[in-house]
Amino acid sequence: MTTAIDYYFTSLSPYVYLGHSTFTSLANKHNTTIHYKPIKLAKLFAELGVLPVKQRLQARQDYRLIELSRWSKKRHLPLNLQPAFFPADPSLADRCAIALQQAGQDVSEFLGHVLAACWVQDQNIADETVIRQILTSLNVDTDSIVQQALSSEIDEIYEVNTIEAIEKGLLGVPTYVYQNEPFWGQDRLDLLNDKLSE
Repeated sequence: MTTAIDYYFTSLSPYVYLGHSTFTSLANKHNTTIHYKPIKLAKLFAELGVLPVKQRLQARQDYRLIELSRWSKKRHLPLNLQPAFFPADPSLADRCAIALQQAGQDVSEFLGHVLAACWVQDQNIADETVIRQILTSLNVDTDSIVQQALSSEIDEIYEVNTIEAIEKGLLGVPTYVYQNEPFWGQDRLDLLNDKLSE
């Protein structure tokens, strides 16, 4: 029986931010390993014909903000609906998450800090200085992780994760895949909990 969850995400997503703590707590409760799989969301969106947020119909943009506000209250998490640096390039943060996992380090705390940097603290997660500060605060070898994150090996894993997401028919992030069953969106975590409880 599968005892791991594949966690498809990108470090820039507000929905990943809103669900991250709840998801990791859920995985811990069920003693389930998390495989962190950051993806190039723009590539997945292009494959699906999904427009970037700021190119969508205004009504959809407006409703997105309503839903984000609702979930922020439900999760008891602060959320800046109009962060100073959105959109920003999440690739360095995503690649550092891969490098941390490859090094056997905890990814959860790093990702939590990166998400909060964007959605709470108005920091630019595309700025290497910001990412280095987060890594340093976690007492990891910052230079080594950043160097590894910028390597072709990590970029290949990043690309493979993205291709996997496309081939599995995933629709966005976060998506949690357990026993080959996808749960798309942080609002599906109750259903994931039901599945893990079977």
